[in-house]
Amino acid sequence: MINTHIGRLRILGFLEGSSLLVLLFIAMPLKYIWDNPVLVEIIGMIHGLLFLLFICYTIFIAIERKWKFFSKTFKILVSSFIPFGTFYIDHTILKKEMAK
Repeated sequence: MINTHIGRLRILGFLEGSSLLVLLFIAMPLKYIWDNPVLVEIIGMIHGLLFLLFICYTIFIAIERKWKFFSKTFKILVSSFIPFGTFYIDHTILKKEMAK
């Protein structure tokens, strides 16, 4: 899986999606309910880095594979803004692309 561009994008999507979930469902409640912002600062920075890597790598692969923007690229990019979105895109688009 790590030997292909799509495989690396799938791993990056899993990490980015997981960091978003940790940020939303663990770090944010700790900050706003128990007044402890430390985890938001740490996870927020990690998530921001993973988000940027995911966006850049998606664009790189889209150019390499000559994807049409609204057929795959746009859907993959938007998925990084939605909780559980990268997991859905992995299942519906990236897994099929990896089989090609």
